[in-house]
Amino acid sequence: MRNKVSVIGSGFVGTMAAQRIAEKNLADVMLVDIIEGIPQGKALDISQSCPLQEFDVNIKGSNDFADIQGSHIVVVTAGFPRTPGMTREKLVLKNGTVVKSVTEKIREYAPGCIIIIVTNPLDVMAHLAWNISGFSESRVIGMGGVLDTARYKYFLAEELNVSIRDIDALVLGSHGETMVPIASCTTVKGVPVSQFMNKSRIDAVIERTKKGGAEIVRLLKSGSAWHAPSASIVVMVEAMLHDSRRVMPVSAYLRGEYGINDVHIGVPVKLGSSGIEEIYEIDITDEELSALRESAAAMKETYRKLKIL
Repeated sequence: MRNKVSVIGSGFVGTMAAQRIAEKNLADVMLVDIIEGIPQGKALDISQSCPLQEFDVNIKGSNDFADIQGSHIVVVTAGFPRTPGMTREKLVLKNGTVVKSVTEKIREYAPGCIIIIVTNPLDVMAHLAWNISGFSESRVIGMGGVLDTARYKYFLAEELNVSIRDIDALVLGSHGETMVPIASCTTVKGVPVSQFMNKSRIDAVIERTKKGGAEIVRLLKSGSAWHAPSASIVVMVEAMLHDSRRVMPVSAYLRGEYGINDVHIGVPVKLGSSGIEEIYEIDITDEELSALRESAAAMKETYRKLKIL
């Protein structure tokens, strides 16, 4: 019996994630959306590329959440994008309603699955989904850190004019303005990045990383990123379906790690077939630790203000 992954939301991110999962022959895919015909049409279009891309998994579209039954992983991309002038609080309220409804359906039809949350604000939505689902914390995971780290590595490689394959880096904290790129753990072929760049150049790359998503939104003028987010989803899906125990930063529920409790925030974890198998509490500088705790405090303040949890 083949693995099954369901993707909720057939916008750009969800559709591209479904396509990448299929093209890598990772699992059968169920693409679900509330708009009639959209997931069916997109799934059919992707399916018709299989003779060219040579994948043989099945990809289907549906408007019925009952069709996610048997899913090993459910990826939640459904929700509203942040528009110019929209406050973070308004986005949380709008997407909180969506994620609450979707999570209730997941709990009903796929109670044994692992949930990957992509809907923004990602860390808040992951915490909401965990509360609504009743799943163990190891099975409700936010995607943000994988994407933020990819952007950080790309910007570093571009700045240094070296291969991306020689950059090793890590971004912790929230998927937003309070993310924490960890310069103390950043290396180029195992050598600390500080031997290649001075502090001002590193700080400039860190600042660009924090605004990486906004930079794309500004350039597009309408819409947001989908190529890198979908690739980030698939890296996580592959690690869990293959039980490869890869180490990557994701939004995870903390119980005292880094001095942080009762919040979903980006930290390095081991991903395997059961989801988060271990959270790593690595050595970082006092300044980085303080920034990580401030990021977590900002998440808790959002919970308190909006009373959604």
